[in-house]
Amino acid sequence: MRKQWCYSARQNCVRHDLNLDDFQGSIVAATIVATWLASLAVCSVLDLDRLTVWGVLVGILGRTFIQTGLFILAHDAIHGSVLPHHLQLNHAIGKFAVTLYAFLDYQKLSVNHWQHHRHPGSSKDPDFYDCSGWLWYLKFMKGYFELQQFLIQLVGLSAVFIILYFGLHAPLANVCLFWILPLLLSTIQLFFFGTYLPHRPIDSSNSHRAISCNYPPIISFFTCYHFGYHWEHHEYPYLPWYRLPSARRARQIRQQGTTTIRNSLMFELTKTSPLLTLLLLKA
Repeated sequence: MRKQWCYSARQNCVRHDLNLDDFQGSIVAATIVATWLASLAVCSVLDLDRLTVWGVLVGILGRTFIQTGLFILAHDAIHGSVLPHHLQLNHAIGKFAVTLYAFLDYQKLSVNHWQHHRHPGSSKDPDFYDCSGWLWYLKFMKGYFELQQFLIQLVGLSAVFIILYFGLHAPLANVCLFWILPLLLSTIQLFFFGTYLPHRPIDSSNSHRAISCNYPPIISFFTCYHFGYHWEHHEYPYLPWYRLPSARRARQIRQQGTTTIRNSLMFELTKTSPLLTLLLLKA
C-alpha cells in the first residue's frame, strides 16, 4: 500500500511502500508503557531485606531495559511507525513516552534525530562527536539539557519522586535503585549500543556511515531493542524496531546470493580463461 505522510521535524515528507499494522504497533506501545508503570509501582514497594543481591540486580537490569523501551517507543513515533495511519495519535504516544522516560522535549528530539539521519557521522550530526567514548557520551547528553529543558525535567522528576516517596511510601533506597539508577543506566545503554558502536568513525564506505552488530536476534533485542542493527535502521527508517531483524536477514540473504553468483562465475572463468580471471581479480 502506497502511503504518504509528513514527519514533524521540518515537515519532511517521505514516500514509502508500507505494510505496517496500527494494531500491532498499538499493542507493542501499550505493553511497554504498562510494563514500565507496573514494574515501577511493584519495585518501589519491594522489601529489600527479603531480596538477595541477585534479586536486586535483576530488578535494576529489568527496570533499565523497560526504561530504554520507552525511549525506543518515542524514537519509533518520531519515524511515524508506531501508528503509521494515525500520525497525530502516533506523535502523542511519542510525547507521552519521552515524558515518562525523563520529561524530554519530543519536538527537539524529533528535529535532532532527523538531522542525524540527514547527516550521519558528520559535523552536522547533533549526535556525533569525533572523540573518545565517555567524552562523546557527555557531549551527547549535554546537547539535550538546555536551561529551560533542565528546569522542566527538574520539576517533572521532582513530581515523580513526591508521588513515589510520599504517595506510595516507597523507601528512598527503592526509589534510587529502581527508578533513578535505571534511568541513568538507560542513557548509557542507548548511547553505547544505539549511537557509539554503530557510528564510531571506522566505516565511511556507505552513505549512512553506520555499521550493524553481528549479534543474534535474541541478544540484539536485550542489548537495545535491535537498535544495533543500525545500518538497517538508516536504510529503512520507517520500520519499527521489531521489524529490523527481518530487514537484516533479507540483507544477509541478498549478500549471500551475490557472493554465491560471483564465486560460481569466477569458477567458470577459471576453467575457461585463467588470464581473464587474473585480470578481473586485479581490477
